[in-house]
This record gives sequence, C-alpha cells and structure tokens, in this order.
Amino acid sequence: MRTRSVVPGAGGCVAAMVLAGCSGGGCCVGEGPEVFKLRPQVEDQYGYVHAIRVGDRLMISGAVSMDDRGRPTAVGDLSQQMRNCYADLDKVLKHYGCTFADVVVENIYTTNMAAFLERAAYRGGIYGTRFPTGTWVEVKGLALPEFMIEIELEAHRRRR
Repeated sequence: MRTRSVVPGAGGCVAAMVLAGCSGGGCCVGEGPEVFKLRPQVEDQYGYVHAIRVGDRLMISGAVSMDDRGRPTAVGDLSQQMRNCYADLDKVLKHYGCTFADVVVENIYTTNMAAFLERAAYRGGIYGTRFPTGTWVEVKGLALPEFMIEIELEAHRRRR
C-alpha cells in the first residue's frame, strides 16, 4: 500500500521544504512526503510507517525480524535476524528505485553488541567497500523481547 500526502499547515510546509532541500515561499510542487507501508496492518496497529520519501531523501524506520503479522522470527538467532532485517530493507529500497549503494546512514540497535560485532562482516556483502555513516548502539531492549537487532536507514536517491 502506498499513500502520498502533502504536509499540512505552514509549519509542515517548512519541514517538507527543509527535508526536500527546497527553498522559496512555498512547498515544492509534487515533493510532499510519500509514505510506504511494508506491513500495513502491523504498522497501522502500532502507529508507524516503514518509510517516508521527501524529494530525493528516503527515511526508513528500523527493520526487525518479523513476519507479516508482526510476530518475531528467527528467535534467538542474531545472524538470521540480521538477514531478515536487510531483506526487508532491500524491499523498501527497491520500492523507491534504490539499492544499498544509495544508503547514506545506517543506524543499528542491538541487545548484544559483542555478538553483533562477531557478525558485522556480513554487512560487506550488503555494501561492498562503500559503507554508509551511522551509529551502532547496544540497548537494553527493543519493541519485543525476541528482537535482537533493529536497523534503520536513510538513503539519497541518485538522479538517473
């Protein structure tokens, strides 16, 4: 499901202009936020969207290892949870005509940094030799106790 909306109100217009890199007295025509829901039923239940695109900027909410009903998958298996997260992120990127080469920020939240660091080389298969900026943070917990990792991205769509 894909919806498109324009940020309402003058304050929202300014926010849309800043996010889209617009200038001038009004919002960029046709550059309002475009919302993408990977799992609409789950996202609506919890009140979030998986991605928002404004202009060439794509912000992707943290991906976790879940099925289409929002149930955790690969419980206890950090390596598989990572693969599941990147598979979902790839779906979102592709929806917008992007690849991991377009990713400029990757933030990783994990409940076990030592275990993540042992598996971090997996990212080389995702990014090759050009990694994005980002932050890795060990957290006490994520949305559900079975989640061991959450990965959020920001991408910049290159003009083709």
